[in-house]
Amino acid sequence: MSVAAVRAAAEASGLVLRGGLRLDEAERTGPLASARTVLLLGIVGSVGWPAFAASAEATDGRAHPLDRWSRRVVTGLAQRFGATALFPFEGPPYFPFQAWGARAEPLYASPLGMFIHPRYGLWHSYRGALGFAEALDLPEREQGPSPCESCAGRPCLSACPVGAFTAAGYDVPACADWLRGGEGGACLSGGCLARRACPVGREFTQAPAQAAFHMAAFLAARG
Repeated sequence: MSVAAVRAAAEASGLVLRGGLRLDEAERTGPLASARTVLLLGIVGSVGWPAFAASAEATDGRAHPLDRWSRRVVTGLAQRFGATALFPFEGPPYFPFQAWGARAEPLYASPLGMFIHPRYGLWHSYRGALGFAEALDLPEREQGPSPCESCAGRPCLSACPVGAFTAAGYDVPACADWLRGGEGGACLSGGCLARRACPVGREFTQAPAQAAFHMAAFLAARG
C-alpha cells in the first residue's frame, strides 16, 4: 500500500491528504495501539466543498452534517485500505490533530490563534485521519518559516469590527454577539473578516456558501 494510492482515493472522495507522521511507541496506546503511521485528511480552501455540498448529509436537515459526511468518507477509506478511522470531533479524550498537523506539515501559530500554512494560509482544516499498522514511506515534510514573521502590519488583527482578537486571546462572546446583531451580516455571509484579511493563501479563500455554512455552525454551537 502506498501513500500515493491513499492520496488519489482521498481526492476522489473530496478530501486532501494533509501529510503524515510516524507515531512514537509511547503514543501507541488505546485506539492507536496498532497504528504506526497516521495520514491526515482534510479540506483546503474550497477543495472538497462541492463533494460535501452535493452529499445527502448536507441536505437532510440533521445536525452536524459535515462531521457525518467526514465520518462516512473517512470510514470508507479506512475500510478500503485496512486502516483505522480517526476523527478530531470524537471525544473526550480527543486525538491531538493539531499537534499531529504540526508534525506532518509546516504549520505555525498565527496572531488569530489558528494554525497558518505557508501556502493555504488560514483556509484549511482536518476532517479525519487513517491509522496504519505499517510503517509507511512518507514524503519529506515541507520546511520554511512562518509567513507571519514577515507580514507587514498584520492586517488580521485590525480587521475585526469588534476587536475580538487581541494579545489576550480570542473574545468569543464578543464575536458571537456581533454575529447575532444586525451589523454582523457581512461576517455571517462572507466569513470572518479578520481571517479574510490575511494575505497568505488568498487563492484558497472559501466560497461564500462555504463561509456562510461555517459561520452559521459557529453561531449555532454557541446557543
